[in-house]
Amino acid sequence: MFDAIVVGARCAGAPTAMLLARAGYRVLMVDRADFPSDTLSTHLIHQPGVAALARWGLLDRVRESGCPPLDNALYEVADVRLEGCARGVEGQRAGYAPRRKVLDAILVEGAVRGGVEFRDKCTVSGLLYDETGRVVGIEGRYAGRTFTERAHLVIGADGMRSKVAELCGAPYTSQKPRMTCAYYAYWQDVPADLELYEAPSSWVAAVPTNDSATLVLTYFPQSRFDEVRTDTQHAYLEQIRTTAPALHERLQGKRVVERLRGTGDQQNFFRQATGPGWVLVGDAGHHKDSITARGISDAFYQAESLVRHVGGRLGGHPGELDAALAAYAQDRDAALAQGYQATLAAAQLTQHEQRLELLRAVQTDPDLKAIYFDIVAGIEPITALYVPKLLALL
Repeated sequence: MFDAIVVGARCAGAPTAMLLARAGYRVLMVDRADFPSDTLSTHLIHQPGVAALARWGLLDRVRESGCPPLDNALYEVADVRLEGCARGVEGQRAGYAPRRKVLDAILVEGAVRGGVEFRDKCTVSGLLYDETGRVVGIEGRYAGRTFTERAHLVIGADGMRSKVAELCGAPYTSQKPRMTCAYYAYWQDVPADLELYEAPSSWVAAVPTNDSATLVLTYFPQSRFDEVRTDTQHAYLEQIRTTAPALHERLQGKRVVERLRGTGDQQNFFRQATGPGWVLVGDAGHHKDSITARGISDAFYQAESLVRHVGGRLGGHPGELDAALAAYAQDRDAALAQGYQATLAAAQLTQHEQRLELLRAVQTDPDLKAIYFDIVAGIEPITALYVPKLLALL
């Protein structure tokens, strides 16, 4: 009998399992993938996520992997150019963008060191229920055999297409249409900071990662998905050329490593977070367009929030655990709602003159630029920008 079973071992599941194990619980973590392995991702960990890694004692491992710190950001739109660094959180001013095969391996290693039992290449096919209808475990296949395991709590951390959410029948509480499609490739030896370029119906980003590679991403309106995927390579390069010509110039003569990746399935939703004996964390319960790259930091936040709420209640009275899970659900929705709306706004890929006027004022002052990059990182809400200095400039 486990205290908790975590289904999914990436940015939501591994930290959740690790923190529960560190709190003294017996935890099983399973994932259908073979680790270490890659997954579709922007890779970017904003400063709140970096601060979480520091709290967990894992940030040095990310640094030791050779992943460069992102301590200078560049954002260009229309005639506006903002360059600088966020004020940060808990002393962490730099972001990081490790390859997922690097980051996820570090997180899994931290979980296993904390006492988590881990099974990769393990498929979950169903849930176990008691006579009251409460989820009390999982069933599936591992090492060529079927298995069942029981626990006080089953945690779905298995991504946007969560099997646990499907089996629990977790309904959507908010669902918006897909707004963008995204394609990216890794370029070798391309000098870059964290760079963001915006134009009407277009977004381009550059993010240095491991092995002297730079991830270059392009975003298109969802309405262009069928067109773009007919000649993805041409559309990708043309988007960079027209939206970020200086970046395009730096790519000339450089080598693309690995294949061009992409997706048109950028879903936007909240699912019901919890029910009797089960809870969802990370993309399983809440997913949004990757254009703001909030997924990893949000997953870390949810892991800490869930463990904080259920602490001391696993194995106790089911009613007390359910109340703690309900409090976690309320906390999740309140904490992530503003970032959800900001992401939906960015994913429209439209420019508004009022916003451009605000950014023209921001670019004149280093302090305002630092606040703006705090907002980009999800440290502050947009209202933090409306200080007397900005109002005077406007």
